[in-house]
Amino acid sequence: MLSDVLMWNKIGRVVTRISERKGISASRAFELFYTSQLNKDLHDPSTGLYLMGDEYLAQAI
Repeated sequence: MLSDVLMWNKIGRVVTRISERKGISASRAFELFYTSQLNKDLHDPSTGLYLMGDEYLAQAI
């Protein structure tokens, strides 16, 4: 499992990719991410999603 700091960095990168892919503001991308199933799954170590690439994860939103 990632440390808190590494997880925050990963979330920031994923949210940035969501914002870029959808052409939306960063705050809207954060809202989409934090209300998504991806957010829950990313914080669940048993899924292993924290090992996946940022672009891969951004495509899930």
